[in-house]
Amino acid sequence: MKIALIGATGLVGQKLLQLLEEQNLRAEQLIVVASEQSLGKTLYCCGTQHSIVSLREALEARPELVLMSAGAMLSREVAPQFAAQGSLVIDNSSAWRRDEAVPLVIPEVNAAAIKANHRIIANPNCSTIQMVMALAPLHLAFGIRRLVISTYQSVSGSGLKGLQQLEDEQNKNTVNEPAYPHPIFKNVIPQGGDFNAYGDTSEEEKLLFETRKILDAPEMAITSTVVRVPVTGGHSMSVNVEFEQDFSLEMVRQLLEQSPGIVVQDDPRNSIYPMPLFAAEKDAVFVGRIRRDSSIVSGLNLWIVSDNLRKGAATNAVQIAKYLIDNKLVRL
Repeated sequence: MKIALIGATGLVGQKLLQLLEEQNLRAEQLIVVASEQSLGKTLYCCGTQHSIVSLREALEARPELVLMSAGAMLSREVAPQFAAQGSLVIDNSSAWRRDEAVPLVIPEVNAAAIKANHRIIANPNCSTIQMVMALAPLHLAFGIRRLVISTYQSVSGSGLKGLQQLEDEQNKNTVNEPAYPHPIFKNVIPQGGDFNAYGDTSEEEKLLFETRKILDAPEMAITSTVVRVPVTGGHSMSVNVEFEQDFSLEMVRQLLEQSPGIVVQDDPRNSIYPMPLFAAEKDAVFVGRIRRDSSIVSGLNLWIVSDNLRKGAATNAVQIAKYLIDNKLVRL
């Protein structure tokens, strides 16, 4: 099987190369694609050096599987070209997430949404993935009426530019291409993406539409505030849940502990709770600070943390790829 990786030199692209090796997802031919400035350079994966090639060369190679992490604009242009020639595309950008004809997939939650005729599969936003991983079993058990979300997102969620801005500011260097409209070092910025006419940011819109789509809950009430914090990796979320039915904390913990990919860390009296520092380079979603919200009927508070480059992006994409292979949905 030929696998093409588009956007191989970005943060998620680099993590995808790492995950392909870790998960032993080896290809007869791995085709790595990046910008024109990188053509001819080599990247290491699975014991071999791979030369970076152009998009044209990748299309001509007719790969069976394409992992895309090169932005929405390029994906809208190129993903249909790969799909038209029979390739199966897993896209990490926002380009296809709202398209009703394209499944938006977290394998532990809704892998069954993928059908044999699908040629493009969308990877959800990093914050959506970790939150829905924790909420899906609870929604099945108790029914979610409303979500109030606050995120604390690391600068790696803004790619290399976000990391570079934080590093430059820490070292008192000039920031040539800032990722944010304000300094991020020793600061928090209550903005994730561009603002719409109603004052919501694009990151907040993603949490609304993607959560509803994955959980098949178009009427679910959701409000959120996205905040960027000066942390290099790992996203944290405070999630307040109002359920349709009553619940017990024991049932909540049991459901979470039994859910694949979830690790419960909930002993706050001994200072045991999820933190991005300890979620780094792990594929799990960590959940803690599990407690009732006594201000409403059937209210619950959760603190959810995950490595945004792994489960929030690359791990989820590789899991989708393995599901496609295991279920013979990809051409071999």
